Amino acid sequence: MSDARVLLVDDEEDMRRSTAQALGLFGLDVDTFSSAEDVLELIGYSFSGVVISDIRMPGMDGMTLLQRIREVDAEIPVILVTGHGDVQLAVKAMREGVYDFLEKPFTAQHLAAIARRALDRRSLVLENRRLRAVAGKRDDIEARLPGRTQAMVDLRYRLRAIGATDADTLIIGQTGVGKEVVARALHDISARADRPLVAINCAALPENLIESELFGHEAGAFPGALRPRYGKFEHARGGTILLDEIGSLPFDLQAKFLRVLQERVITRLGSNEIVPLDVRFIATSKVNLEAEVAAGRFRADLLYRLNVATLHVPSLAQRKADIPLLFLQLVREAAARYMRNDIDVPPSLITEIAERAWPGNVRELRNAADRLVLGLDLNSDEAQTRPEKQRLADKVADFERGIIASALAAHGGALRPVYELLGISRKTLYEKMQKYGLDKKLSVGDDDYAA
Repeated sequence: MSDARVLLVDDEEDMRRSTAQALGLFGLDVDTFSSAEDVLELIGYSFSGVVISDIRMPGMDGMTLLQRIREVDAEIPVILVTGHGDVQLAVKAMREGVYDFLEKPFTAQHLAAIARRALDRRSLVLENRRLRAVAGKRDDIEARLPGRTQAMVDLRYRLRAIGATDADTLIIGQTGVGKEVVARALHDISARADRPLVAINCAALPENLIESELFGHEAGAFPGALRPRYGKFEHARGGTILLDEIGSLPFDLQAKFLRVLQERVITRLGSNEIVPLDVRFIATSKVNLEAEVAAGRFRADLLYRLNVATLHVPSLAQRKADIPLLFLQLVREAAARYMRNDIDVPPSLITEIAERAWPGNVRELRNAADRLVLGLDLNSDEAQTRPEKQRLADKVADFERGIIASALAAHGGALRPVYELLGISRKTLYEKMQKYGLDKKLSVGDDDYAA
């Protein structure tokens, strides 16, 4: 498969095969899929192709696939096809960022022309990102994991160092901090970036079918196994396997998984044949696995084998100075996602956001940004935990710090309008920034800042 390729999704085999053959005649490299779920495993920030999908399919439909792809990278071109002539559906798709919308029947020449334009656009997007990185601008990793605090700087440094290797990696962090984002970034900067990233939610695997789901099975391996089936491990060959919440893996299965980690082989249920497995494993956990080992719920040898390299993703409470910056970026992303105009966030609101506790971390903060863009009440039904009781001096200091951080973020890091707005001298502003550990580069754009 070439790097720039077309991923074609259609549950109708005849339509899928004929469309792929027709596009192939126009020189396009096409991979076909019967379900949308399989396509998501190939989508990443460095994906250089386009997606063509039917809308009405069993399981995940084309509209849901569009939304899921845009969550990974909003600039991946998606072309949707429908046979129902639904004008309202087309309008909805356009609003949600689809590259183009086609009604059946269509000519292969027309579809090929659209696909070529989409490939050219994607190539331009990736080249612009590369040039920005070469020019010293924020690279892909910083765009996906923004933050100026030392915790985030250290995380990005370790991620870049580990990403280029094939080392199995354990990612630790609270719910909502972005562990899957870190895992996808690791995959995308590795040599396996053009191969599948297969995500497995260990907490959601059906207990009675878990071995079949992971290892696959032969026909007749158990009642109902009418034909052979690849498991998720085998499906990821050449790529990366993400084991989400590895601590939820049943204890009796951990020994079998340890063998896979050590020997890189699997055996399908009902078979004695050993299948070699060329994959990289990334695991995530929101619980302390060492405590799980002490409690007898997790194998110590599995933990030691998993954490060849470990990344700790900080909570928002551990990087409070990043909250204004991060919220502004999330608001801009939400505005683009919902096709809304850019929103000017008042400094008073940024101050309020910075002072809040965010137990749901980045996920909860993103929801707040979405609600702001949609014109909804910023407070969700989720409990908003307020800071514990503080001394008056601490409250005043927190308030002052929030005001300065908000002003810096609102003015893109330019100092003059900040100290003029706050009615203080330049020297006083510098002293307070030093006191509160604030960086003048509290902006989400370029690294050139006017004084």
